[in-house]
Amino acid sequence: MTDDLTERVAELERRVAALEERSAESTPDSPNGIVGYQGELTDPELRWSIRLTAPAVLALPDGPRVEVLAALASADRIALVRLLARDGPQTGAALREAAELGSPGRLYHHLKALTGAGLVEQDRRGSYRLRPTAAIPALVLLTAAADVAGQLRPGVRGTGG
Repeated sequence: MTDDLTERVAELERRVAALEERSAESTPDSPNGIVGYQGELTDPELRWSIRLTAPAVLALPDGPRVEVLAALASADRIALVRLLARDGPQTGAALREAAELGSPGRLYHHLKALTGAGLVEQDRRGSYRLRPTAAIPALVLLTAAADVAGQLRPGVRGTGG
């Protein structure tokens, strides 16, 4: 019984220390609180949930997220992501035709950026698909961009509101 109580107290001490550490990361000039997102897809079946403190989000290195955002900074690439999210895996020829990209070189230029950023992958049969672990985050990024642009709340553009 004493060992159980000792373990429970030790666990509580670890949890309090973690909370104090998170609190110490905040400064009066930095945002406090939690930032998160979640999603569920049915085909393929995926569930995803992320929750981080605002200071933890701000402390992440910029390089990897800049690469992802840069990969999505093209109407053609967003069209490819939308097609893969909506229709599932596609051959290069089908993607090129559906996205109206013209030359194979143009398609592969965009696919190289998307695969390099970890958004898209090529399967064993040569088809391209959204990486399962990137599907919900990619849709969240598109949703967040639409929100900032005011597309989700008519009459609101770029406000915190």
